Amino acid sequence: MRGANAALGAAGLAAFLALGEAVPRLGLVEREYFPPTSRIAGALGTEVADGAFWTALGDTLTGWALGLALAVGAGIVVGVLLCVVPYLRAATASTIEFLRPIPSVALIPLAVLLYGTELKSVLLLVVYASFWQVLIQVLYGVQDVDPVAEETARSYGLGTWARVRHVLWPTALPYVMTGVRLAAAVALILAITAELVIGAPGLGARIAVAQTSQAVPEMYALIVVAGLLGLLINVGARSVERRALAWHQSVRGEVTV
Repeated sequence: MRGANAALGAAGLAAFLALGEAVPRLGLVEREYFPPTSRIAGALGTEVADGAFWTALGDTLTGWALGLALAVGAGIVVGVLLCVVPYLRAATASTIEFLRPIPSVALIPLAVLLYGTELKSVLLLVVYASFWQVLIQVLYGVQDVDPVAEETARSYGLGTWARVRHVLWPTALPYVMTGVRLAAAVALILAITAELVIGAPGLGARIAVAQTSQAVPEMYALIVVAGLLGLLINVGARSVERRALAWHQSVRGEVTV
C-alpha cells in the first residue's frame, strides 16, 4: 500500500513538473515571469554550487531549529502548569485568547525595533507563532484525560507529578506530537517570511535579492528549495510522531508523503 502511494505521489509530481515545462513553452504565460521547469532546474544547480547558498540555508535552519525548540519547550511547560494549577489557567484564559489570534507578521515592526535584522528578530516571530500551536494542543490533550483514571491515581496516593507522568502525559502525548508537527511547519514559514521581509540572513533574504535583481529562475529555484525543506521537515516530523506513538491508533493507516 505504501509503495502504491509513493508511486502515485511520484506520478503526480512528474505531471506537475511537465506542466510547468509545457505552459511557458506554449506561450500560455510569459517566460520572463514564469520560466520553464528546465531553466529553474538549471538555476537550482547553479545555486547548489554556490557556497553562499549553503550559508543562507544554514542560517534559515538555525533560526527554525532554535525557534522551534524554544517554542516546544515553553509550550509544554506552560501548558502542563496551566492544567495542574486550575486557578492559573482561569487567570490567563482571557489573555491567551487575546494574544493567540495576533498574526506573527504583525510583530515584524516590533522585532525590527528590538533586534534589527539579527537572528533574534527571526526567533521572536518563530517562537511566538509556534508556541501557540504546542500550547493549545497540550491544553486539549489534558482535557482528554479520563476522569476515572485520574481519580484512580489519586486513590492510589499518586502525587501531582506522578499523575502528570503516568496519567496526564500518556494521554496528552498524541496531542503534543500533533502540536510539534504543526509548529515545525509554522516555524519554517515564519523563519523564511522574517528573512524575506526584515532582511535577516537566510533563504528568504536570498529570494528577495533574486527578485529585486530580476533573477527570476534563481528566485523560483530558491522557492523550490524552501518547498523541499518544508517537505523534509514534514516527513521527519511524521517519522518521529510514528515512532513515539507506535502504540496509538492515530498513526495507523496514514498515507505516506
